[in-house]
Amino acid sequence: MNRTPNNGPAARTGILGIGNILIRDEGFGVHCVRQLQEEFLVPGDLEILDGGTAGIMMAPFMESVQALYVIDTVNLPAAPGTVHCFSDHDIRAGDIQGMMSPHQLGLLEILSLCRLRDRAPETVELITVVPADLSTGLGLSSVLEPRIATVIALLREKLAERGIVLQPRPSAVHA
Repeated sequence: MNRTPNNGPAARTGILGIGNILIRDEGFGVHCVRQLQEEFLVPGDLEILDGGTAGIMMAPFMESVQALYVIDTVNLPAAPGTVHCFSDHDIRAGDIQGMMSPHQLGLLEILSLCRLRDRAPETVELITVVPADLSTGLGLSSVLEPRIATVIALLREKLAERGIVLQPRPSAVHA
């Protein structure tokens, strides 16, 4: 797990990218947070975590924030590259699968553990994309690669609603 350090007081908002970068589009969430970390300055009230396939090891991060945005792929009957947003209420209601990937403890179970410990985030939103290629390999498919910009723009809008503005890094502006 790669965590962007929080130099301010306890982070109120967290962004968690999950997935396996060795299975093409399954790594979408990780690619998104890495791009966020590279291209934007992270304010003190925001923390970003590349959760990879850490499963239950993500619980302490989830418990440390009041609002959590999770970026991942999800297998839904929709066209590859389709972006969907869900709340933790949608997960509990069974509107999407609780387990995002076959190799990890499901997000639903981790959130349940956080609730049992009375440390769950107040709000959880999932920003998901339907994968196009789940074969073994590095890098995203040509369908999902452009969706990184779409998801980052959506995430920036959601953060702005919370009063958090992501400023581009000076080096990212000139790149």
